[in-house]
Amino acid sequence: MKDHLRTARQEQIETAAYELLAEKGFAGTSMLSIAKRARCSNETLYNWYGDKLGLFRTMVSRNAAEAKTLLENALAQREASIETLDAFGPVLLDIILGEKAVSLNRAAAADATGQLGKALSEAGRETISPLLAQLFEAARTNGELVSNDISDVVDLYLGLLIGDLQIQRAIGRTKKPDPGTLARRAEAATRHLQTLLGP
Repeated sequence: MKDHLRTARQEQIETAAYELLAEKGFAGTSMLSIAKRARCSNETLYNWYGDKLGLFRTMVSRNAAEAKTLLENALAQREASIETLDAFGPVLLDIILGEKAVSLNRAAAADATGQLGKALSEAGRETISPLLAQLFEAARTNGELVSNDISDVVDLYLGLLIGDLQIQRAIGRTKKPDPGTLARRAEAATRHLQTLLGP
């Protein structure tokens, strides 16, 4: 199958998976129901994703890809600095406050097995956090930050950036902020981090 056809097919499958997740939750969503909704074979799903958890892990990875790529590019071009966060922050907020992430978080909260939550963490935060750690290590080397424990800096930054917004979205207490608000929040988190840990 040609790449563009496979990509389009995967989008149909993942759209069907998001729809069923919102309707039936993680436990009530089966590979067969996704295949039927996407009008593809069950065999195709298993060949491409391995199992249901593999499918949802792929969906989380795709959702986080833009933020991950932004950090990877900055690190690869040796342009990683605290200022990178001004571009990264709005992208991450846009992802985690979007409908896809909200659906995944709601389903993970209702999944008594904890499988979906683990997959979310592994393909999301545990993929982004090491890249942020590298960025903060570079910032420390450049004299932009003073800190002995980079993992604490990652946690502090994510706390400043996200706060309880993700929970508020998941429980339906707030709508997704507009892009300007996301950008201002990201800049405020960066400046606050610099105030707390700057030289």
